[in-house]
Amino acid sequence: MGAKNRERRRAKQKARQDQQRRRQERVGYEPGSGHGAAGGSPVAGLFNRAGRGVRPAHMVEPVAREAVFALHGKDDEAVRRCCAVLADDSGWAGGRRAVDSALTAIAQRELSAVWTRGWQPVDVVRAARRDYGPRHGRIVVDVIAAEMRGYAAAAVDERWEAQLRELDSAVWWARDDEYLSAVGEREGLARPELIRCLLQVLHVFSTCPQIQVLCPPPGRARRGSLGAAGGQAADPRQLERVRALLAKAESTSFAEEAEAYTAKAQELMARHSIDYALLSVGTGIRDEPVGRRIGIDNPYEAPKVLLFDAVAGANRCRAIWSSSFGFVTVLGFAADIDAVELLFTSLLVQATAAMMQAGSRRDAHGRSTTRSFRQSFLTAFAQRIGERLATATKQATEQASRDLAGQPGTDRLLPILASRDSAVGAMADDLFPDLVGRPVSVTNRDGWASGRAAADQAQLATRRAVDVDD
Repeated sequence: MGAKNRERRRAKQKARQDQQRRRQERVGYEPGSGHGAAGGSPVAGLFNRAGRGVRPAHMVEPVAREAVFALHGKDDEAVRRCCAVLADDSGWAGGRRAVDSALTAIAQRELSAVWTRGWQPVDVVRAARRDYGPRHGRIVVDVIAAEMRGYAAAAVDERWEAQLRELDSAVWWARDDEYLSAVGEREGLARPELIRCLLQVLHVFSTCPQIQVLCPPPGRARRGSLGAAGGQAADPRQLERVRALLAKAESTSFAEEAEAYTAKAQELMARHSIDYALLSVGTGIRDEPVGRRIGIDNPYEAPKVLLFDAVAGANRCRAIWSSSFGFVTVLGFAADIDAVELLFTSLLVQATAAMMQAGSRRDAHGRSTTRSFRQSFLTAFAQRIGERLATATKQATEQASRDLAGQPGTDRLLPILASRDSAVGAMADDLFPDLVGRPVSVTNRDGWASGRAAADQAQLATRRAVDVDD
């Protein structure tokens, strides 16, 4: 037994030594140089050297790598030392500008690597906000703007460009070696904290693993390929009509009005999807499914995802939840995905309003049951909406078949829709071959009943026509 314990201790010691060696290699530490510190920190060994002169700019990257490694290990003291080293203007050849230029270049290079792993602009900004907050999201937007200067417009996918517009990504600073100073003024940060923010952004980049590639990254795209190979978005005029109807559904305090507005919006979206499917086949357009990631925020992420899945399924799309990243990947034809995003947003607003109106809850002993009530409320709402949306979609398709009866080629409507469903399913199987279902628990009967009642009030079967211009 004693021999086994000694073997275990030796194995642990060897593992610690190997880990330390790898850590030193990451920051360019040379064993035997006498530069190590008592705590074994390569940063201390490299930069706490009395009488060795100023530090060259190429040493910025080893310090930044050490800081990212420390952030991974939650070693706040090591992070603080790295920030102090980088913030020391007088300790660097070229001073503050040299450090800032090097850090900005590192950030752009690391972001470029993130693109090759399947991430898109809004995904990375969402990750930064989720991990650290809005300020880091703004810095990521800046890094994106700087990095995008290296690509010709013809090599940037239209979907990518749309995300840049959505983020309002633009280079607003004069020179890269002045960027950090400008951000410090904008955010009201002292230099050490500013350096920490940028290092945390680098940490976000380093923690973006390989995910599904939904569109080609900059430099690998061919402009115009989206229109030729599918992914046609919904008619902007149609979307505006739908947005107006849903806005009225969200703002009215009368349940019947909300029902009518939402029903009319769903009717427009369903009919547009059918018309576009027929048009694509009739004109020979090569229409193919695409993918889009939609953020799903806390609290109550799981039942919100159930609601999203219900809306996606009713509009012939597939939804896959990546819980650790805080987004859902929705696969389908672009016009259908536009409809899903609009309707989900509206229904979530309606569900949240109804849930908040229901108020908080306590059990017979006075203990709060609000969280379980709301979890169950939203889960029931999602399930009931799914049932109603499935019925509405079936009715809309049957009505379209009757309206188109006798017109040339319209007898192919159901086979065309089935073919598009199959294309979306094949894309899902290809991108996500190992999907695992995750059930959502319901522990509050009162919340479940209230949620189904709220979903019934958001019913989609309209009793009267609604004019969007009313």
